Amino acid sequence: MTTTTSSTSSATTTTSLVTALGGGSGVDMTALANNLANAQFASRNDRLTAKSDKLDAQISAASNIKSLMLGLDTSLGTLVRSGSLARTPSVANAAVAGATLSGASQPGGSYSLEVTRLASGQQLASTPYASTTSAVGSGTLSLKFGTVSGGSFAQDTSRTAVDITIPAGATLADVAGLINGADAGVSAYVTTTVDGAQLVLKGAEGAANGFVLEAGDPSLAALAWAPGSSNGQLMSTAGDAAFKVDGLSMTAKSNTVTDAIPGVKLQLAATNTGAPTTVSFSDPTSAIATSMQDFVDALNEVVSALNSATSLGADLANDPGARALKRSLSSLGGTTIMPNATGPAKTLADLGLKIQRDGTFTLDTSRLSATQSADPKGVAAMFTNGVHGVFATVDKIYRSATSTSDAYSLGSSIAGYTKKKTSLATEKTDLAEQQEKLRARLVSQYTASETRIGTSKSTLAMLTNQIAQWNKSS
Repeated sequence: MTTTTSSTSSATTTTSLVTALGGGSGVDMTALANNLANAQFASRNDRLTAKSDKLDAQISAASNIKSLMLGLDTSLGTLVRSGSLARTPSVANAAVAGATLSGASQPGGSYSLEVTRLASGQQLASTPYASTTSAVGSGTLSLKFGTVSGGSFAQDTSRTAVDITIPAGATLADVAGLINGADAGVSAYVTTTVDGAQLVLKGAEGAANGFVLEAGDPSLAALAWAPGSSNGQLMSTAGDAAFKVDGLSMTAKSNTVTDAIPGVKLQLAATNTGAPTTVSFSDPTSAIATSMQDFVDALNEVVSALNSATSLGADLANDPGARALKRSLSSLGGTTIMPNATGPAKTLADLGLKIQRDGTFTLDTSRLSATQSADPKGVAAMFTNGVHGVFATVDKIYRSATSTSDAYSLGSSIAGYTKKKTSLATEKTDLAEQQEKLRARLVSQYTASETRIGTSKSTLAMLTNQIAQWNKSS
């Protein structure tokens, strides 16, 4: 390849010099070869360029629609996850408890809450040792679970006792590590008090999570504890939370309560005996109306781009993915997005989404207002982050449109156009190589012809001069 290029370059230089000195035919053979090669491949190059430009336009149009759908899906998901469109619960006395939605159901009204006792876990401190590195003996320690009440312990036989093997030479700190490693629901640490180093054990909240610690070897007796034992110190007893909702007494095994108020999770934090507080819910009516208008505006951006790209003679006029997306969006209003709803809020049309003749949307504020008045909980439920609702529906359309596994999707169209563009680039490279080979061959041929013409002209000039000399002599 290098030799061919060098020979072509040398021949071209020779031809140029011959032409410049007035020898040869007087025609610029290099330019002629270039022009002929360009003309030979011009139509094919033009076709490939036109195809490439068309593919660029199709990729750009499809990618723009995909980007608009991504923006719609992302912004709607962020809005729904923020909870600003849900009937968010709040507690008037925030020091008593926190409240969050526990599911897609939308509670309403208000509730009184009075906490008389917080759930607690058992806490136990061992007999003091000289230091954290004091040897404690060896053998087995057994954790048994149940209810501790006064001087008695009622074991929960449904829970298996946890045996912890203590090796010879183990220190108090080693015992804490072994208990934590057992992952039995009891945590341990060692602290140094005025009396010495002590092992502290803490159990989970709830009366049923009390525990005793039994020693399987006399050398571990100082660590054992049971109600009435002289070893260690019971710092707190495991107990259930006690509270009232609307005056009705309830208990819970922990301070996290999920079944007292439908759809609400309470996190109890303090008692307020004799001074009930109120759990109430925000009214998202205004926020939903504003968000629906924003939703309609964003949808219209997508539809406008689709209409432009799929119009007669446009870049995506015959694209199956773009047309499939148009069909999905055109049926959006009438699609049931809350199949389990018991009220009138079931479709986006119920939220005021109305399609127009050109495929764009408008917001029927009267219908939205009527649905909100008739079914405020149902409307709010449509804006929660569940398997059904506004976001789930739009997200499904977006994922379907951008999937590459479906032949009739925008994602597959983009992938197909990109693949064709790559193939076209290879074809253009091959064509350029063929054109260069033709040009080089023509240059080589014309150079040889130019050389022969130059030689002939030189011979003719010599003969002419010779004849002139002969005639002069005569």
